[in-house]
Amino acid sequence: MATRKKSWLKKLLITGLVLAIIGAGIYWYIATEKFGDTKGERAAFEVNAIDFIREFRKDDSAANKKYREQIITVNGRVSELEAPDSLSVNVKFIDTTTGDYAIFAFQEQHLAEAKSLKTGDSVSIKGSCSGSSYSETFDLHYIPFKRSALNK
Repeated sequence: MATRKKSWLKKLLITGLVLAIIGAGIYWYIATEKFGDTKGERAAFEVNAIDFIREFRKDDSAANKKYREQIITVNGRVSELEAPDSLSVNVKFIDTTTGDYAIFAFQEQHLAEAKSLKTGDSVSIKGSCSGSSYSETFDLHYIPFKRSALNK
């Protein structure tokens, strides 16, 4: 009886080890995944910034399902430039009626172009939409984009 129990325990430990190795491999793949230059990728959608932001206010779930993890070209006027540190800049399009906004973080190779922008400039930005989040405290939706580039 003790031999059968040890055999079963050994199989369980080996299975656990194999699953841990597979899990570590998947984590490593995701953590080190490299993305190509967004500028060269084809956009799934091209939208007007304010209409796009309002679509999330109207039906957040449907908009997230439609746009999340898609490359999108967003056209509009720069509402605000945000410099979280001396090395980067974020560009915002803000719906002034609600305070909802889309914010774009730029790929390293496109930071110089982004830093040359000014509030009020008409631009076209291509980026990967992360979907929206809602702040109950401020009653607003914000839509972050990653891997962004100016679309010229």
